[in-house]
Amino acid sequence: MSETTLTARRTAVLARPRLWTGAAAGLVLLALPFYLDRFWLQAGLFAMAAAIGAIGINLLTGATGQLSMGHAFFLAVGAYGYCAFAGDGSDGLTGLGLPGWLAVVLAVALAGLAGGVFSPIAGRLRGAYLGIATLALIFIGQHVLFNAHDLTGGYNGRAVPPLHLFGLTFDDSELLVASVPFGSAEKLWYLGLVLLLAGALFARGVLRGRPGRAMNAIRDHRIAAGVMGIPVARHRAAVFVLSSMYAGLAGVVLALVFQRTVPEYFGMMLSLEYLAMIVIGGLGSVAGAVVGGVFVSLLPQLLNRYSDVLPLVSAPGTGGIAPGEAARYLYGAAVVAVVLFLPGGLVRPAARRTPSTSGEER
Repeated sequence: MSETTLTARRTAVLARPRLWTGAAAGLVLLALPFYLDRFWLQAGLFAMAAAIGAIGINLLTGATGQLSMGHAFFLAVGAYGYCAFAGDGSDGLTGLGLPGWLAVVLAVALAGLAGGVFSPIAGRLRGAYLGIATLALIFIGQHVLFNAHDLTGGYNGRAVPPLHLFGLTFDDSELLVASVPFGSAEKLWYLGLVLLLAGALFARGVLRGRPGRAMNAIRDHRIAAGVMGIPVARHRAAVFVLSSMYAGLAGVVLALVFQRTVPEYFGMMLSLEYLAMIVIGGLGSVAGAVVGGVFVSLLPQLLNRYSDVLPLVSAPGTGGIAPGEAARYLYGAAVVAVVLFLPGGLVRPAARRTPSTSGEER
């Protein structure tokens, strides 16, 4: 038997546990809406939205080496874009009354268009210079969100129109499924899973293909990549647009879960949280983006849920450390710990175990 055949069989054997584990995890995720209450479902939806946005910025920062501080701006474009496209204007705000699926597509496209307008700058700047340039997007976005009242609702934000898709309305009107009442959280759960899976698979395909190799070459040695014939500026600009579209999709999901968009949410702190996600999870890895997104998004919600039993953590205004503030301390400490002890992020140790196992079998 040839060595190639043996290697293929060993790879297949090693892949089986991973396949069964993934299938079991998928079944658990599909069954959760039948057993969890609204808090846990909303927490999971926030984690899905964060993971989608983190995949986008990981393509830009982790895989291509382009620092962006303006990710929150593109989330806002997606969220408010969906409201404007899907709204019917009955609340006195701008609304085109388009079908929900079309509003989602146009909101993501609008975020990509906003990224395309900025992409010539992204294609020529790098490092801290690009970070400072993208930071300006946050200030511009905040000014528009607070002052363009007819579009955004101003300081109070605007209500998010429910999504209508395939004859199903993703709102709190109850739908009985196997004698279990499904509200907005249960319905959005499956939509979030589909969008996250599609986004993760697409990003994985990009990273494993020729574009991914070009992005890594640009990140590791820009001049050498240019010498090899890779159009550096064009690739940087294209990845910036793709990252913006991921952020726009994450913004749409967040808007549907929150059911109200508030300008204050889409500030610089949100962009910093997304950078923390990819550092904690693992730069340049789709799995790392998902792990980091889940960690950073769930932590403040868990602290808020159990603030009455945790030491030093209490509800805001009661004298202790507020859950949101405690969460920032903890994932800030996690960033330092990962940089010092796990430079590849939380997913790297698991990734390293597979080759070693394969080597032992040889």
